[in-house]
Amino acid sequence: MADELQPAYLIAGGDRPKVDRALARLRGRFEPDAVEFHDATVTNGDDAVAACNALGLFGAGTRLVVLEDVEAWKAPDAKAIAAYLKSPAPGTTLALVGAELKKDAPLAKAVTGHGSVLIWDVTAKGVPRWVGEQFKLHGATADASACRLLAELVGDDLYELASEVEKVATWASGGTVTDADIELLVTPRAESPPWNLTDAWGARDVGGVLRAAERMLDRTGDPVSRTIPRLVGSLTNHVRRARAVRRLEEEGLSSQEAAARLGMKPYPAQKLYHQVQNFSGAELDDALVRLAELDHALKGGSRLANELELERALVEITVRD
Repeated sequence: MADELQPAYLIAGGDRPKVDRALARLRGRFEPDAVEFHDATVTNGDDAVAACNALGLFGAGTRLVVLEDVEAWKAPDAKAIAAYLKSPAPGTTLALVGAELKKDAPLAKAVTGHGSVLIWDVTAKGVPRWVGEQFKLHGATADASACRLLAELVGDDLYELASEVEKVATWASGGTVTDADIELLVTPRAESPPWNLTDAWGARDVGGVLRAAERMLDRTGDPVSRTIPRLVGSLTNHVRRARAVRRLEEEGLSSQEAAARLGMKPYPAQKLYHQVQNFSGAELDDALVRLAELDHALKGGSRLANELELERALVEITVRD
């Protein structure tokens, strides 16, 4: 933020910890009793403008008017803010704070040219890099693999991730955080992504398949009786798609052509093309039959524990003959 206060700041994005820090810095430039908060879900643009103008009438130093959750606003609210910013109240700063908001949203356009637009988002792929940046903020460093592991264990809730980073960084006391540190200090609470299981199956990695399945069972709050059928259903759908891809490949179609035929995105189809190289058509047929047998066993067709039935089936559809 510039040293000179702007008439308005739009502070938004999916990176909520960063949004919070930016708002805290802005609030720190005002006396506590000079800050007024409003909820944009119940306060429209016209009311926000009225609050700014009313505060300006006092003429007793600077004031900050904060509107939270502005992503709830519509075009008429943005229009009211745009009209106000053509002649803003002297000594009053308007802070518009929200979550996900596009940079070309009407509210962003309203503030552009009259104030500061600060929008920070974090993509799913960018979460591990974001974790590394948070460690640096706390005076620590972390291996790239440690950042990925933390994101895998905690999930994509940036507030929870920020809390865990602060805890681990404090423990590290300025040192370098490794995978071993993350495993020691962080309690898993995010579901293991299903592609960990399907990727291991596609590589015919028996140990990887069993580990991925165990993680999926450990990291969900649902009972095993519900989690296992969900896992089996996900894997069955993947094997069914692999079988379809195999047949299209035998017809001479490329991965892109198969993706279009099956209604898939190109990248997953390309991954499947690589995976099916490890299986014959007969093996894929057998895998689907075995998964159907597993589904029957889970629904009362076996006296064995569901976990044991799952483990046996996973080994059988993954191991090389």
